[in-house]
Amino acid sequence: MTLITESEGSDVLRVRIEPWTPADLALLRRTNAPEMTHHLGGPETEEQLLARHARYLDLRGAGQMFRIVLDPEDTVVGSIGFWELNLRQETAHERADRSACETGWGVLPEFQGRGIAVAAAREVIAAAGAEGRYGSLHAFPSVDHAASNAVCRKAGFALVGERPFEYPKGRMMRSNEWRRDLAGEGER
Repeated sequence: MTLITESEGSDVLRVRIEPWTPADLALLRRTNAPEMTHHLGGPETEEQLLARHARYLDLRGAGQMFRIVLDPEDTVVGSIGFWELNLRQETAHERADRSACETGWGVLPEFQGRGIAVAAAREVIAAAGAEGRYGSLHAFPSVDHAASNAVCRKAGFALVGERPFEYPKGRMMRSNEWRRDLAGEGER
């Protein structure tokens, strides 16, 4: 999938998402830096990273992880994905049909502020919609993470409201819940 978008500075960007591979462990390590995980409770241990990488490789039809690639340089600049919404963290709206999924992303610091996360989020919306099994896509950025909340808004998510959210496991954080209806998204 490739999306052509204009960034804030009016440069034309070509952003694509590609399925996660075993070689993407190095990217996962880069996105585990303190400046990338500040709003998520800090970096994970190597053991936690290896477990996360294994989950990314084996979602078993319950979503998909991707690396974000910037063209024409063919440079890997971050990660994004979608996965079934954790039942312990589901929203009141989704309890009835259980057809929701969650998304999350990280763009490396040297590539931030160029519209890359928004373009990748639009691509993941299309990918989750194409699955045909989810009614909505949710994101739960920290209320203090202005950039991730802006990505949600620019990618067409609707703000549901503030709520407690467990991430990482065992740590509660204050998050904004954003929701995007997926009806018709796989048909573009």
